[in-house]
Amino acid sequence: MGALVRAYNRADDAFIDETLAPDTVGSTAVVVILSACQIIVANCGDSRAVLCRGNQVIPLTVDHKLDRDDEVITVTEAGGRILYVGCPTVEGVLAMTRAIGLLYPYTPFPFLYSLLVGNIINKQTDTDECLILASDGLWDVMSNEKVMAMARRMLRELRNQYATVANGSVSPAQYVAEEVLKNALRTSTDNVSIIVVDLKRLRRRMQQKAEADI
Repeated sequence: MGALVRAYNRADDAFIDETLAPDTVGSTAVVVILSACQIIVANCGDSRAVLCRGNQVIPLTVDHKLDRDDEVITVTEAGGRILYVGCPTVEGVLAMTRAIGLLYPYTPFPFLYSLLVGNIINKQTDTDECLILASDGLWDVMSNEKVMAMARRMLRELRNQYATVANGSVSPAQYVAEEVLKNALRTSTDNVSIIVVDLKRLRRRMQQKAEADI
């Protein structure tokens, strides 16, 4: 966990040099580390990671926005002002409260979370379907539940016919990401970044590797 905090701080420090980026440039960031028994998550800002476990939708991150009292306190204790510009914002600029690269009063300190999943090649984790990491351009127009229902349905349909999907040129996860992106862009006015991780295919590859090593 400490390594993730240091990584976020180092990324933030890289923006200090104004020859590399002006002080108005910054970014949110969500990071997921998968191990054999654990999902470790860090996020700063309003990008989000969500896990689909069977039919259950599990948010793995907390959006850093002004609808959270604790985030309002974080901003005001740092000397920042909450100004209403169409909606509550920090210093009249952004509705989110944390970011990498933006100057005071924004902090790059990430939210950290870990989820034990047992051994990922153990059948106890067979219900873990997929992970979705995306920017707020997606989540502002589609709920966690809607995104996961769409992803779960398509992944289940595509896994057994992977070779026929787009002539086998893209994986089911990539195909799903592109379809979710198209759906979001029908109504989103923000940029959208999305990554889909097919945990069942990942688990299958790990099983095959484990069997090959025996």
